[in-house]
Order: sequence, then structure tokens, then C-alpha cells
Amino acid sequence: MAALRPVLMVIDDDPLITDTLHFVLSKHFEVCVAESYTQLKSLLQQLDGLPALALVDLGLPPSPHTPEEGFKVISALLAHSPTIKIHVLSGQSDDANVKRALTLGAVDFIAKPCDVEKLKDMLLQSLKVQDVELNEIKAEQEFDGLLGDSLPMQALRMQITQFADSPFPVLIEGESGSGKELVAGSFHHASKRVLHPYLSVNCAAISPLLAESILFGHTKGAFTGAIAAHAGYFEDASEGTLFLDEIGELPLELQAKLLRVLENGEYQRIGETQTRKSRARIVAATNRDLRAEVRAGKFRSDLYHRLSVFAVHVPPVRDLGEDKHLLRDHFTEFYAKQIGQAPFVLDAAANARWLDYAFPGNVRELRNIVIRLIAKYSGKTINANQLIAEFDLSEPDNKDEPLNFNDASGMTAQAQRHLQRQANVSLDAVLKTWERAYIEAAMQMTHGNLSQAAKLLNVNRTTLYSRMSTIEET
Repeated sequence: MAALRPVLMVIDDDPLITDTLHFVLSKHFEVCVAESYTQLKSLLQQLDGLPALALVDLGLPPSPHTPEEGFKVISALLAHSPTIKIHVLSGQSDDANVKRALTLGAVDFIAKPCDVEKLKDMLLQSLKVQDVELNEIKAEQEFDGLLGDSLPMQALRMQITQFADSPFPVLIEGESGSGKELVAGSFHHASKRVLHPYLSVNCAAISPLLAESILFGHTKGAFTGAIAAHAGYFEDASEGTLFLDEIGELPLELQAKLLRVLENGEYQRIGETQTRKSRARIVAATNRDLRAEVRAGKFRSDLYHRLSVFAVHVPPVRDLGEDKHLLRDHFTEFYAKQIGQAPFVLDAAANARWLDYAFPGNVRELRNIVIRLIAKYSGKTINANQLIAEFDLSEPDNKDEPLNFNDASGMTAQAQRHLQRQANVSLDAVLKTWERAYIEAAMQMTHGNLSQAAKLLNVNRTTLYSRMSTIEET
């Protein structure tokens, strides 16, 4: 029997392109096509397993002339399948779109038109990298692969040690790409449950119609297509650990049944009256603000409080300081060895820029940057300009830092983003807004002392008073 082909999602609304890709790539992949974000969400729920790869166009209906729908697709695919390898294939290939897509988690950006044979080779190479990463994740979970000596990482490891053997649930919170799955595995492997099963289910990846059966199981004939009895995740987890990833995606109607299990361990298979007992330890994770979801009526308050008996925050990469170098060295050594290429090194200036960069896509972005650098600069020394080309600098790395008014290009870029995002911009209104903000800030810092505020702003006291009067009149 032939081995199952890996699933490749193609999200593009041009039938000529999708037909061509299907014809060439279906020899190697199980190609599934969606023309929009809505179609993709429906298609993902129908798949039996997780897709391995994706080709995503940025310009999709209903707004094919902007990249926003494509960015939504990238985020949805990674939420559904965190290990998926996404390649963007788009004509909207300006620098800002490329860097935004890579920051969100895409591994590469290919401008249209492209050589389909080269595209096929890139996809096959991504499969090899994916296999390597899956083995790495398993090894890291078994041997406490939480790298870092920073205070946030030390605190995280201490919490894992403290909470590992408790029977109560743990809620892992953190930004997308920060490594919540690795933390969940660490809870299991640091506990006495390590000899029992560790099961993981992505709540964003299961169909709402099948979610109850997947979690709790069903009896034969319980519904159309139930040709045999089926044990759910709670039963299969036995006395081990059940990791509920993307818990914020769980349908409201299922949240009540999950709450019952958390309160007394009791559940029933669909179509069965017998009450079963779960002894699994529940670890859940989310990148959503569940408190806000509770306020919006999208998540049960009682379930939130039950899940968050122990709440653990996974720090973003921007808070890890020198650990950024440690993570880079780890991934460089690992992928260079696995891919069979020489590692790269950074010169002093590039090393400093690496430390300064905020990595908005967190560990996922950092890892993808390392992979691209190995491919481009194997065995070479990388300078600051070469490194910065891989960074997404469309937003300030640190929003607490003041704007650099001596950086004309940076100010121009910010103005361009403002003009692109807002119609009918009034230059006078923009200037008055900035003037008001700085005057108010200076007055607050000097506790209302006009003379001291004038010194801060490097203007005459009477000039400042006159400008304040003008602002109050407008």
C-alpha cells in the first residue's frame, strides 16, 4: 500500500494558478484548494489530519487588492496546525508585505510568476525541515528543552517544577509563537505522570460538530457514520496529561461539559448513559486574552477560573535579553547539522542588532530567520545590513522608546503607513495633535510649572503659553 502523501493547502483565487499547481504538485502532495479565508476554514474542518504545507496568496477575496486576507490565512493556518510550513506565493511582493508575512510565521515568500519545479523542490525541502523539527520537539520535551538563563525563563522553569505534580489544571498564556506547546510538554515530563500518556488536541483544528466525540468518545450508532465505538481523548489520556491547545476556540456548548470534567472528573460518551471517570491532568493554552473573552461572552467565566488554578505566562522573546543569542546559537547548530550546511556567524554590528530586535513573531520567527540565514549565508559572516533585511521593522521594536526625529527615513516610513491606513489625513490636525501631546506631557512631568515645561521643550515661556492658548481654542 502506497504511503499517504502530505497534505498541501493552496489558497489562491486564480483558477489558472491553482489548476497548474494541482497538476504539477499532486504527484508529490495531496493538494487541497481554497479560494478564500472562509473556504479555508471550512476545508480545514473537513480534513482528517493536519496539513503539512501551504501556499498562500496575499490578495484574496473579498479584498484582493490588499494583503490583509492573506495575513489572516497565515494566522489561521498556524493556529490550526502550529507545525505547518507556509510559503507565500503572491504578486503583492513589496518589502513590507514580505516581512509582515515572515513575521507572522511564513517560512518563505515567492513572488509571482514563479518556476513551479523550483517551487516543488522548496516544498519538499520544507518537509525535511518539518520532520527534523518534530523530532526536535519530542527530544526537547523529554529533556527539558526550555533554553535560557534570563529571569523570565528561570521563573518559568521554577513554576513548572512547583506545579508539575499537582492534580489541578494549568493555563498557559503567551503570544503566538512563544513556545506554549513546549511548556505543556515540560509539565508532563517533569511530573510523576511521565510514564502515562501525553496527548495533545488543538481545539482550533477540530470541527465543532465532531469536537464532543473527539474529546469524550461515542458509542456505535450514536450518530450517522459512527460504525464503531470510539474512545475520546479524555479516556485515552488515562492517568497521564491532556493538553488542550487553543482552548479559547472551544465552542461554548462544549465548555459546560469540559467544566463538569474539571470539577468532578465525570463525562459520558455520546450515545451512552454510563458515567465515566477521567483522571487525566489538564493543561490548556491560549494566545487570547481569556478575561476579555469572558467579558465579551465568548468564554465561560466559571471555566476560566477552573482552568486557571495555576496560570503560567510564557515570556515573549523581546523580554529574554541575552537569551536571544542562546536561542540563535541553538537553532543554528541544530539546523546546520540536520540540513548538512555550515553554520553562519554574525559580525559585531549584526550581533548588536540581533539583540536589539524585538522578534514580534517570537521563537517561531527567530527559528525561521535562522533557517533562512543558513540557506543564504552558509559558512559566511553576516553583516548588519544583511541581517536587517530579514527583520520586520515596519513597527517600532520598542513602543516605549521616543521617536527619532533625526531619522528622516524612519519618520517618512511612519507617515506612509499613516497615509495608507487612513483616508483624508489633515496635515494641520496631525501637527496640532503632536504639539498638544508634547505640551501636555511636559506640563505633567513638571507638575504644571510653565517655566520648567518651556525648558523641556526648548521654547520661550511666552511662546509656550501662546501655543497652549491656541490649542485650547481649537
